[in-house]
Amino acid sequence: MTDVIVLGGGVGGMSAAQELAERGFRVHVYEKRSVPGGKARSIPVPGTGIDGRQDLPGEHGFRFFPRFYRHVTDTMKRIPYPGNRDGVYGNLVQASRDMLAQFGKAPLAFPARFPRSVADVELMFEDMMQSGELGISKADLGFFAERIWQLMTSCSTRNEEQYERVSWWTYTDAANRSAAYQALLVQGLTRTLVAAKARVASTRSGGTVLTELVYATARPGRSDDNLLDGPTNMAWIDPWLTYLRELNVDYHLDAEVEAIHCKNGVIVGATIREGDKSIEVNGDYFIAAVPVEVMAKLVTDEMLEKDPLLGGIQELAKDVSWMNGLQFFLSESVPIVNGHVSYIDTPWALTSISEEQFWTIDLANYGDGNVKGVLSVDISDWDTHGILTWPEGDPNGKRLTARDCTVEQIKEEVWEQIKKSVNVDGKEILKNEVRLHSFLDPDISRDPSGRTDSEPLLVNKADTWHLRPQAWTHIPNLFLASDYVQTNTDLATMEAANEAARRAVNSIISASGANVPYCKIWKLYQPWVLAPVRWYDQCRYARGLPWRSELRLPMKLVHTISVYLNHSVRWLTRLW
Repeated sequence: MTDVIVLGGGVGGMSAAQELAERGFRVHVYEKRSVPGGKARSIPVPGTGIDGRQDLPGEHGFRFFPRFYRHVTDTMKRIPYPGNRDGVYGNLVQASRDMLAQFGKAPLAFPARFPRSVADVELMFEDMMQSGELGISKADLGFFAERIWQLMTSCSTRNEEQYERVSWWTYTDAANRSAAYQALLVQGLTRTLVAAKARVASTRSGGTVLTELVYATARPGRSDDNLLDGPTNMAWIDPWLTYLRELNVDYHLDAEVEAIHCKNGVIVGATIREGDKSIEVNGDYFIAAVPVEVMAKLVTDEMLEKDPLLGGIQELAKDVSWMNGLQFFLSESVPIVNGHVSYIDTPWALTSISEEQFWTIDLANYGDGNVKGVLSVDISDWDTHGILTWPEGDPNGKRLTARDCTVEQIKEEVWEQIKKSVNVDGKEILKNEVRLHSFLDPDISRDPSGRTDSEPLLVNKADTWHLRPQAWTHIPNLFLASDYVQTNTDLATMEAANEAARRAVNSIISASGANVPYCKIWKLYQPWVLAPVRWYDQCRYARGLPWRSELRLPMKLVHTISVYLNHSVRWLTRLW
């Protein structure tokens, strides 16, 4: 038997443990917190359950499973769940509609049509403009459409070598565009999507995800907006832990990694803090599945001497931002829309989901029995001043950033920003009297130096891909399974963590010589119909030429190929 020590029991650690255990490895997992799942976990609201009811279900942040997620959903299909043929994957439900909300204006529905040309992309955004007043000129709208089309029709080499070095702000020419263009299309989309800052975020990372969302909403089949039918731990994490233990995974909670020991170029052990004592753990292979800011502190001089590239982790740890959850528990069900809402001009870059409309649980069994609605909100900007003044109602008061607010002030500010976005045109969607309880992610706390976030989110800044390590290292028994690893997903998400875990497991299979199958790894989806255009751009890039704004010839070629294939399929069908 080969022993593998997994340091960290979030999505990356649990994914690695599952893949290893299913292949016969002996696995030991050490998770810092008392609840499994890492950043994906549910967090019971302490002391809210009375008369035998369960505590209200809080979250680190709401879960979102875009259609382009393939790794984590494949793992979910292998986690047994009573009554589901496809495991906990069967607990994913599909949202039918998403929404863009603005202060004092009618909300806008997300477009769903797949663009096939610059004109189509422009039409998509024009449709949005006709649904409400974006305040963006047709020229700016057309320019942004061409920027998206360029991402869709650029070759992978240009994406990796050129767009990686360009910020989203520069790529979209935001400095020379209107304030509305900057606020809504450039800053609004990046802040609400991944807590990224448009001025520094990599065009490669943000643009890749944006185009994947466009592709996913356009293809027939499953919705691009999928979420769980209950609190995360109930619908996914707890069944996952049960399955791991059935596979004989030795999973430890309340077990924090204090140190990783490297000697003579290999990892010889790790120090784990369990309760009030420290223990030493040993194994044949080690997988570090902790967040980037934690791993940065665990990298030692001995490790750097063997693998200097690990120094990139310490640089990446400087590029983290905050994206944390806040739940409002309501006395009424308030389904703002059957999907996610992005509040694109809120100072704190808010997004939300009305959870109860998708959950199959009976909320009467939670809290005091009076909760009927759960509005789960993510806060992605903690450094911009809010709309309320403090002391409250004082005309000479100050507007505060989320970092500077008390917990109660954060709750009030978020509530008011959302109300200002949805209570428009004389409609009162959210009423003060429906608020029963609220809960802020306990990762947000204060220490003598100010407010802190114990689990920040990595932001992929421009020209930082080279800092991100592979899942394998030059230390022969150390592997990495976290969202900062170089992956096809290229974004700090649970999908990236799962893909990184698969890469780490494949490396262990190779290093150990085990006669077991490798984990499957998928590339991101790209429509075949655009392949000729991307090939054309590859030829131009190889000759040192820029992306061509006029792609009429290649698009005619695409059309010709499409017609030919359609006729061929019809002919073969008749022949058959």
